Amino acid sequence: MVTIAVDAMGGDHAPKAEVEGSIQAIRDLGVKVILVGNQEILRRELAQHQGVEGLPIEIQHASEHITMEDSAAKAVRTKRDSSIRVAARLVRDGIAQGVVSAGNTGAVMATAKMVQGMLPGVDRPALASAFPTLKGPPVVVVDVGANVDCSARMLGQFAVMGEIYSRVIFHKPRPRVGLLSIGEEEHKGNELTRAATPLLKSLPIHFIGNVEGGDIFTGETDVIVCDGFVGNVALKVGEGLVDMIYQMLRDSLEATITRKIGYVLSRTAFQEFKKRLDYSEHGGAPLLGIKGVCIITHGRSNANAIKNAIRVAAELAAGKINERIAAELAAGHQPPPNAAAAD
Repeated sequence: MVTIAVDAMGGDHAPKAEVEGSIQAIRDLGVKVILVGNQEILRRELAQHQGVEGLPIEIQHASEHITMEDSAAKAVRTKRDSSIRVAARLVRDGIAQGVVSAGNTGAVMATAKMVQGMLPGVDRPALASAFPTLKGPPVVVVDVGANVDCSARMLGQFAVMGEIYSRVIFHKPRPRVGLLSIGEEEHKGNELTRAATPLLKSLPIHFIGNVEGGDIFTGETDVIVCDGFVGNVALKVGEGLVDMIYQMLRDSLEATITRKIGYVLSRTAFQEFKKRLDYSEHGGAPLLGIKGVCIITHGRSNANAIKNAIRVAAELAAGKINERIAAELAAGHQPPPNAAAAD
């Protein structure tokens, strides 16, 4: 049975969403969960749920937690008994195979790097996010916020890690990898993208060249590589656009009596539309390149998002994704050490 440690104190709705989502994951997915946080608070929250006796769920006490307002660097240094740090130690020590957190993203990343450690051959870890597409299967975008400034070599590593992630989670036998730029032509883009193109061509991946922002949602690419600044902007724009479209469609359908009838009749289709675009269905962003598994999900995550984050963590642990990343990097499936043209 895969064991996942959940930072139960990090999210906006903690610990209610974390506890409820963990119970759902245990019942639906057959995993074990260790809730990490203030044990008295977590015991009271667990007591609100019926039928939890006998479930594979434990509580690991942590006397502190890192808030969204905390400085990530300072909090990681000073709050040594924080819930995310205790959860990361459980992974480091082999007690759990993965950690899930809806807490302060910077603090989670810094803690994972420091406590769990980096994979050999990885310069920087990267956040991978699944974006919905017109063709159904999501596209993996790497990096979406872990590294604001990147080198061409780092983008090459992101491509390798994202390609492996696409194979493990979305079962793509030969993922198509694109480089996010302002045009399909190789000469377009900035210094970073122009330096990264020949490196990506040299890797043993199915590199299809440059792709533009609109190509993210077409389904013609399986993995898209970019620096964390561009990727995070794309992520936030996409989420905002989804919220706007959902609200506009709902308002339009409910505007008149005739439309209200149509809304009732089309509710199933409407809910299916919402589900395809709902961030909570995709389970958060894995931090690729560290030892063990770390999933960072939205601060506003509900129980469904936590459940799906646990699902992704369990799938990555079962698929031994980090072992596969380390093995392929060790086999030379990455840019050479002197590929630092954009450093």
